[in-house]
Amino acid sequence: MQRRFTQLDDVWPAGLGRRLGAMLYDAFLVAAIWILLATLHLGVLRQLLGLSAEEVGAGSLQRLTLQLLLVAGAFAFFAVSWTRGGMTLGMQAWRLRVQTRDGYSITLAQSLVRFLVAWVSLAAFGLGYLWVLIDGERRSWPDIASGTRVVVLPKSRR
Repeated sequence: MQRRFTQLDDVWPAGLGRRLGAMLYDAFLVAAIWILLATLHLGVLRQLLGLSAEEVGAGSLQRLTLQLLLVAGAFAFFAVSWTRGGMTLGMQAWRLRVQTRDGYSITLAQSLVRFLVAWVSLAAFGLGYLWVLIDGERRSWPDIASGTRVVVLPKSRR
C-alpha cells in the first residue's frame, strides 16, 4: 500500500553529488549483503549437498544460482527500502528520498524498473546518472523510466 509523504513543499530535486554519495554508502551495504549470501550459498553447497572444496563453483548451475541469489539480494534491499520509507540507509545519510511525482511511496513494479534501469545506467559508463546534469528536473534514467523522482529532504529542526 502506497503512503503519502509529508513535507512535499519543502523538498527539492537531488543533485548528482548527493546521489553519488548515497550510492557509495549503499554499495558498501550491498557488498555486505553479497558476502552474507555467498557465505550461505557456500554453506549449503558444502554442508547440505556434501560437495568438496574442489567441487564448489565447478558447475554452471552452482554459478548461476549464486548469481541469481546475489541479484535477488540486491533487489530485495532496494525494493524494501524504497517501497517502505522511500530511503535506503545511504539515502537516509544524505537526506534523500525516492517518491512518485505526486509524493507517494513507490510501488514494487517501480522499484523493479528503477533497479533494472540503474544497472543499464551504470553499464553505460554512468551516463544514466550524469543525465541529472542535463535534465531540467534533475532526473536520472531510473527516475524517468520508473516515473519517480529523488528529492532532498530539509534538515530536521531539533
